[in-house]
Amino acid sequence: MLVWNDFLNDARVLKEAETLHAADYRVVVHAVHVPGRTPEHECLIDGLEVRRAALMPWRTAGVTGRDNRQRPLVQVLSRLGWHVIVLWRLLFARADVIHAHDVNVLPTAWLAAKLSGAKLVYDAHEISTSREGYSSFRKLVAIVERALMPRAEGTITTTEARAKFFARAYGIARPLVLQNRPREQQPQASERIRRELGLSESWPIVLYQGGVQQGRGLERLVRVAAQVPEAYFVFIGGGRLDASLRQIAKELQLEDRVHFIPTVALADLPSYTASADIGVQPIENTCLNHYTTDSNKLFEYVQAALPVIASDLPEIRRIVRQHDLGLLVPAGNSEALADALRRMVSDAGLRQHHTVRARAAAAALSWEMQEHLLIDLYRRVLG
Repeated sequence: MLVWNDFLNDARVLKEAETLHAADYRVVVHAVHVPGRTPEHECLIDGLEVRRAALMPWRTAGVTGRDNRQRPLVQVLSRLGWHVIVLWRLLFARADVIHAHDVNVLPTAWLAAKLSGAKLVYDAHEISTSREGYSSFRKLVAIVERALMPRAEGTITTTEARAKFFARAYGIARPLVLQNRPREQQPQASERIRRELGLSESWPIVLYQGGVQQGRGLERLVRVAAQVPEAYFVFIGGGRLDASLRQIAKELQLEDRVHFIPTVALADLPSYTASADIGVQPIENTCLNHYTTDSNKLFEYVQAALPVIASDLPEIRRIVRQHDLGLLVPAGNSEALADALRRMVSDAGLRQHHTVRARAAAAALSWEMQEHLLIDLYRRVLG
């Protein structure tokens, strides 16, 4: 498996690797090494290991003038070095399957499979031709996926809407859908957030967990917090908007009710989630990738038995309505979001109703209910 991250908090890839390992596959995950933060090699369990390669340390002579304009080229060379190292390792790995997670690693995976005789599986976590932060690369992404996705022996994505998109865009059979579900969790009582942040009031905790990025409605959520009294708002995760969100909270004098917790380890996250009272997903319809998402956090809220307030987008709507998990609001609508939050915060009976519904849905919306599909795909790919 190839991933373009350090593989410390990639829940999806870890679950897929564990599922295949349990089905008697030997799995090696190739990831990015961050010196001082990650080991270059680790064995998670016998037959499941991680090998990391660092980005090549290219340097320029200075940081002003012409050298400053060369930085994009330096970044490209640095990243290219990682791909060369991983390609070299794969050529000698004697793999039966090379599994590319997202378009960043697809060309390297395809070339390694071509040269080594391995089968190629492509796992498209996102629609990268219409994705926040990818506007400069959308044409290149389209060229790469159009050329290589039809050549993969197996394809996977995360929602039905995305599967339809890939099938139509590239003339391929509809990819297998593996939603970003956590493993089923037993209900747990937790006060972790209240204890860690020293929250003195018994007010409900409204939780957002995940990447703090553009287009996810987070700046809107902080501003809306001013209209929802007697509630705490907690953000768990990191990203580009972290400083901006903190500044908004400060300007609105919400620092006693709006709190931030940096990214936590995957093993610790369920106890944080379970210590909240309401899970919120205010993602905005800024691109096709957002429009077709359901996301990890929605399923994580379900496993923690949290009532949810989420944007009314097709895949999210289908899950929330089918299992009666909470309230839907028009994406990007501050007034509707504030109304839904006030209603859920003030009505303990409503929260309890959706908590019961979430507990009833937890088994059906777990990783265990779909992991057999991944094993079936591998058996088909390998004949």
